[in-house]
Amino acid sequence: MNADKKMCTLDSDGEYVELAVEVFAMLSDATRIRIILALRDTELSVNELAETVDKSQAAVSQHLAKLRLGRIVATRREGTRVFYRLTNEHARQLVADAIFQAQHAVEGTPTHHRNPVKRAANGHDVSAHA
Repeated sequence: MNADKKMCTLDSDGEYVELAVEVFAMLSDATRIRIILALRDTELSVNELAETVDKSQAAVSQHLAKLRLGRIVATRREGTRVFYRLTNEHARQLVADAIFQAQHAVEGTPTHHRNPVKRAANGHDVSAHA
């Protein structure tokens, strides 16, 4: 029973709080946020990502190295090309929720609350999280 509690704890004094701070620090860069958004439904090469986020290939490579070190992205090699993808859905969800929070800060009633569509358990549009 203790093992079950330890696996998914959201306690403020839990051991994962410091690691969560590191995740937020890793995501505290606009280029990295744009990379995660670009990878949310696909995998892309460095060249494709550089074009998508409008940054140099060298800059994108540095950001990808950090995201890879933080285990936020993973790679797949196909011949001489390397493709990047998100390792799981959590980074995508963190970025989506941060953008939704930013919309709340800027707009009275954000777009994701205006359209009457199916809502997820957290109250946000299911389509907005896809």
